[in-house]
Amino acid sequence: MKYIFHILLICLFSTQLYAQTDSTQNNSLLQELNASTADQEKLLPNKMMITQRMLWGEKGLMRKFNRFELTPEKRQNELKLRRTALAAHQVLGFATMGGMLAQGIVGSRLYNGNNNLKDTHEALGAAVNFTYFTTASLSLFAPPKLIDERKGYSSIKVHKWLALVHMSAMIATNVLAERIEDRPDLKPYHRAAAYTAFGAFAASMLIIKF
Repeated sequence: MKYIFHILLICLFSTQLYAQTDSTQNNSLLQELNASTADQEKLLPNKMMITQRMLWGEKGLMRKFNRFELTPEKRQNELKLRRTALAAHQVLGFATMGGMLAQGIVGSRLYNGNNNLKDTHEALGAAVNFTYFTTASLSLFAPPKLIDERKGYSSIKVHKWLALVHMSAMIATNVLAERIEDRPDLKPYHRAAAYTAFGAFAASMLIIKF
């Protein structure tokens, strides 16, 4: 469980959480990519997450492999990989949301005295943590898009702001869960953190979908 906490903390301080789909932009992005010059700066956005810059930046780890050299043709393949990763991000996101809902229902019954559900609640918690981290990683480590995000309000920016909220609440939920057995007085705070995580996560998924 501590390993998951460390991963989530890394994700939290990755400055920006890009969790968006590019399915409506792929045609224009590919056209712009094909029309670009050999100038490498035009093949990457100016702003990237730390995780993306480490892997996919001009001197990123992935650039050491011939398959991922920074060329227009290979960047086109990266955009296809990005599209696949973000599609999986969405699918796993809704699976995570369903797991959170199930865990909340079981948790409410557990709080009402049905101790037979303790193992079920813990199993659901482990599953939710796994899918949550996997969902986040698909966005954090996907290749960057071609152009910088436009200025002003967008559903993508709201999605990222909500991601900071639900990730903070997710960390708090897990930390408090580890201490509840010795500190039963923490139960209300654990529940509040869990509800906040679910609410923010559900909102972030729905706003990007609709």
